[in-house]
Amino acid sequence: MPPAALLDRLRSIVGPQGYLDQPFDVAPYTVDHRKLYRGATPLVLRPDSTQQVAAILAACNEARVGVVPVGGNTGYCGGATPSEDGSQIVLSLARMKRVRTVDASNYTMIAEAGCVLADVQAAAAQVDRLFPLSLGSEGSCQLGGNLSTNAGGTAVLRYGMMRDLVLGLEVVLPDGRVLDSLKSLRKDNTGYDLRDLFIGAEGTLGVITAAAIKLFSRPATLVTALVAVPDPQAAVALLSRLRAASGDLVSTFELIPRIGIELVTRHIPKTSDPFEERYDWYVLLEIGGGKHASSLRAAAEAELEAALEAGEIANAVFAESDAQRESLWRLRETIPEAQRLDGASIKHDVSVTTTELPRFIVEGSQAILEVAPRGRIVAYGHLGDGNLHFNVNQSHDQPAAEFLALAPRIHRAVHDLIARYGGSFSAEHGIGRLKRDELLHYKNPVALEVMRSIKRALDPNGIMNPGKVL
Repeated sequence: MPPAALLDRLRSIVGPQGYLDQPFDVAPYTVDHRKLYRGATPLVLRPDSTQQVAAILAACNEARVGVVPVGGNTGYCGGATPSEDGSQIVLSLARMKRVRTVDASNYTMIAEAGCVLADVQAAAAQVDRLFPLSLGSEGSCQLGGNLSTNAGGTAVLRYGMMRDLVLGLEVVLPDGRVLDSLKSLRKDNTGYDLRDLFIGAEGTLGVITAAAIKLFSRPATLVTALVAVPDPQAAVALLSRLRAASGDLVSTFELIPRIGIELVTRHIPKTSDPFEERYDWYVLLEIGGGKHASSLRAAAEAELEAALEAGEIANAVFAESDAQRESLWRLRETIPEAQRLDGASIKHDVSVTTTELPRFIVEGSQAILEVAPRGRIVAYGHLGDGNLHFNVNQSHDQPAAEFLALAPRIHRAVHDLIARYGGSFSAEHGIGRLKRDELLHYKNPVALEVMRSIKRALDPNGIMNPGKVL
């Protein structure tokens, strides 16, 4: 337990409206999104300014008390949950939710870390601009968490990861100093670019309090389609065909297996299979362009017809309205919830090159079924950038505990295969606490030592998100 004098000092920094210390109020901050970890903390701090964050970190660094930053608490790897011993303080930036500036001409925005992603998107839309990061949790996840985990989502193919959408950061270092590099410049070669130290660091090197982010033109034309394909290899061929035909305007290319459609239509209300026939694989795709890109729909139809003749697709349906587009997206976005409702599942967030992804699905499925013969493979995700959520659900005739006991062997089989492919065992969900040992097992030793050196240099007292990543 942190000293009482420190807790009083921290309360005084944020004032009566800036902290929570009653068990009922604190409880939501001590359990991770997937309920894999349950921690404890005597105090949740909710500062409303960068200056308050700086004062908090300075005080905790002086006392050598751990600080766990938390955003919307939608992460999958336990990266924002305090330890079980109650020795750490939780720091929420939820009150720091101001959009400081929007510069439509420069296509930039400066927003604070507590802004909910959907609100950032809305602020961009108000000036006819697009912030393209799109996640299933965008109604609750926060910009700071997106930055700290280098979030990906469904538009990486065209716009890149969160790292690619950032121009500058404001960061409070563990000793309370403020690193102000909050510039909206696209060209700035003045020494080391420090942004990448903090993006994806999961709060282990400092606290991101604000970011200058890139905006884009809003697509005036948006073509959305669900396409049935015979196999993932055909999906890869279709992606190449559409990228070439559209001039690389494909923003989304999501692979969905038959079992994904079945799980969603079984468990999620107001969903239905848009095809009368059953197919083994599907792709949800979107192509967007400007106001003079009205020919995109015709071009997409022509390419799909050619793909049909070439045997690369079996069927297709276009969204003819916003409501139909939302229905198609619901089939993709609710797969995780449908999996949860169907029973226990063992999850992987892996990536290989798009070229190798079809072969990996075959070999990875074989590797899992050798360990769990009754498991049901649920492989879906961002085929366009090679990131697959390669999951396995329990069979309904197998007890959940018996199935989940196989998790360590399944993880090792999948991650060993990923290593042989030169891929990643954590494509977009980060490391947190869940994958810390996997990082030690698979990461290049030299890279690990460089990471530890950076950690020691910036956080010598080890107060920032202790026990996560490293």
